[in-house]
Amino acid sequence: MMAQRLQRELNELKKKLLKLSAIAEEVVILAVKSIAERDAGLAARIIDGDIEIDHMEVNLEEDCLKLLALYQPVAIDLRFIVAALKINNDLERIGDLAVNIAERTVFLATQEKVDFPFDFQAMAETVKKMVRKSLDAFVKMDEDLAHEVLIVEKGMDLLHRDMYGKIEAVIRTNPAQIQTYISLLGVSRNLERIADHATNIAEDVIYLIEGKIVRHAKNQD
Repeated sequence: MMAQRLQRELNELKKKLLKLSAIAEEVVILAVKSIAERDAGLAARIIDGDIEIDHMEVNLEEDCLKLLALYQPVAIDLRFIVAALKINNDLERIGDLAVNIAERTVFLATQEKVDFPFDFQAMAETVKKMVRKSLDAFVKMDEDLAHEVLIVEKGMDLLHRDMYGKIEAVIRTNPAQIQTYISLLGVSRNLERIADHATNIAEDVIYLIEGKIVRHAKNQD
């Protein structure tokens, strides 16, 4: 009887986590759209909506801790709750980083328009795909998808380093626009960090399915 109650609770927890996942994914898409279109109105809505993600994250964490205390789960059920706790935190951080991008949009919308000195669209598309793929891996419990995210993450580091060098060069030739370019640097950095959290989610999916912690193994490659 207790085992059945636990499974019902776990199913409900998964539904809540999937809802938060959908919201986090959508807010990343909208944040990228806002910066690409210099849409301050859209950015303001993203910023105002962050409180919903924060509330959901707190409630999910409380649910996880309650399940651990009440049922003392073991094996796959325990791994699921541990993974849910970590994914929950990563989703909240993804929401925060999307807000950071939106805040850059609000500032950039007041400034003279400049071209991105790096391939923003390629970087943004890569990040969106990583977020989508990591969440799909969780929904489908697909370790192959999760491992694909880990492969893409290495390319993101190279993109960010390339972008940093290009912005540094353009600041030297156009110092009057330094604040604008620093804001663009912040956009790139936040995209890179969203990719890091998508990678964390993929690693947690691998842990959930295989029972293996791959984070340190990956760093030794």
